[in-house]
Amino acid sequence: MDVEQLTDEELAGQPAAYWTGVAYEALIAFTRRQQAAAGFTQPAFWLLRNLSANDLSPDGRGRTVAELEEAMSTYLRAEDDLAAEAAALAGQGLLRADADGRWWITGAGEAARLEMKKAGPAIRARIHEGIDDTDYVTALKVLHRMIANVG
Repeated sequence: MDVEQLTDEELAGQPAAYWTGVAYEALIAFTRRQQAAAGFTQPAFWLLRNLSANDLSPDGRGRTVAELEEAMSTYLRAEDDLAAEAAALAGQGLLRADADGRWWITGAGEAARLEMKKAGPAIRARIHEGIDDTDYVTALKVLHRMIANVG
């Protein structure tokens, strides 16, 4: 369906759940393609972020795969295999596992996280191309209100 061909009244009648789902899938697919082109996966980046004391880790301590899955439960996708991703990162010297099965970020992993982070602004710029920040904020406020309405 081409939304440009619909009137505002027709658009107002469109199901939000359908369009947010379409947007989610398109944005995730685009982001993952861009990250793959830069040489990394989204789950690998998330692992490094969640293990870095300079990013999402609350204390910089190692975590098990189960703990990492719990920390990422709101954004992990069914196809994401954190154990395999962690093993691949360990093979590159970016993570290490201890005897208790906890994963730890290495110095090389921290440097890789910072390098991966550099891809973010270009990905965001492409996604936001032609969208005024005011419109974006309005869209987020509308989505937040819809969530509150049904939560």
